[in-house]
Amino acid sequence: MRRLWLAALLLAACREDAARAPDPVTMTGEALGHFCLMQLDQHPGPKAQIHLAGLPDPIFFAQVRDALAYLKGPERDADIAVVYVSDMGAATSWDAPGIDNWTDAADAHFVVGADVTGGMGAPEIVPFSEAGAARAFAAREGGTVMSLDAIPPGRVLAPVDITEEPPT
Repeated sequence: MRRLWLAALLLAACREDAARAPDPVTMTGEALGHFCLMQLDQHPGPKAQIHLAGLPDPIFFAQVRDALAYLKGPERDADIAVVYVSDMGAATSWDAPGIDNWTDAADAHFVVGADVTGGMGAPEIVPFSEAGAARAFAAREGGTVMSLDAIPPGRVLAPVDITEEPPT
């Protein structure tokens, strides 16, 4: 009987640990983008961090679009525990998206198709914790407000033609 009780207790503890997502991590000057390996604080626009199951530190992304490509793409090294994105409704500006104003991507409202580019120069998908802030941004910049699940994979996995104009 005692063994059965101990097994039930351990199983409950495992389920509790598995259900608890890690907290977001402050974005410091040492945070590097997963794909670009560049310092995130050197680039404008919203950022993202993905916590992978079994790993102590998140992987960061210089653009939300890149994080969603990682999330919606077929190749990953581990299961995803949680995804946090910058809450641009709490950001000081596009150039200063904030280091601690994270919101869970599963609950966020994303503006897709706005006329804005992210930190790596590609069209950006802009996250907000509040639907009203997302709608106001979409009214100013264009685009459609969507939940994470409603964003079509093609919006983040399709190639982007980024052409830079030569300096004059």
